[in-house]
Amino acid sequence: MIIVTGASRGLGRALSERLTAKGFEVLGLARNASETPFECLSCDVSSYESVKDVVKQVKARRVEVTGLVNAAGIAQMNLVIAMTSESVRRIIETNLLGTINCCQLVAPLMLRQKSGCIINFSTIAVPLSLKGESVYIASKAGVEGFTRSFAREMSDFGIRVNCLAPGPIDTDLIRGVTAKQIKEIVSRQVIQKQFGADSVSDLTELLFDPRSYSISGQVLHVGGI
Repeated sequence: MIIVTGASRGLGRALSERLTAKGFEVLGLARNASETPFECLSCDVSSYESVKDVVKQVKARRVEVTGLVNAAGIAQMNLVIAMTSESVRRIIETNLLGTINCCQLVAPLMLRQKSGCIINFSTIAVPLSLKGESVYIASKAGVEGFTRSFAREMSDFGIRVNCLAPGPIDTDLIRGVTAKQIKEIVSRQVIQKQFGADSVSDLTELLFDPRSYSISGQVLHVGGI
């Protein structure tokens, strides 16, 4: 079983559908679970207790958990001085704390078979230091640092941990980004092209392939930086 957060829409849903089509058993998690071609449970990743409850349900099924994809995330494009403290808190708690909660509680399910693959999500906005995304960038920079260190912690248990950092993908997350801004971001990539969810799904599938056994602790930028 592969557990995917943020699975009801956007990138999380696209990844879940691809993995399901490839024959993986997928358990999606979403704050507001909706009808999907894979099983999806309600879960607020920013809440330790909410994630703990889902993990308890998974344990009861006695299934082998081989992967975790932390695709849940929110963003608000705005100057820090114009943001409310509530918005700042929600972004940090969902993006960073949510990733940590899921890794902390799901990784132990992989220890029995001494193998597993965890994929966290960052953004190209981190190395580009994009204006108006300071808090979002702070949350994702935290995810990158966590990924590198957590990969070392898990290496003795045969669990690989990596981070995918895409540029602007056409999902709800970038709804407030103008075409001009997207063009500017893409122009700073090595491959100057706006990639879709399929490209991210390709890399996700690659990292789950056993032949990627040597890749861990990496932040992979979709399109290059």
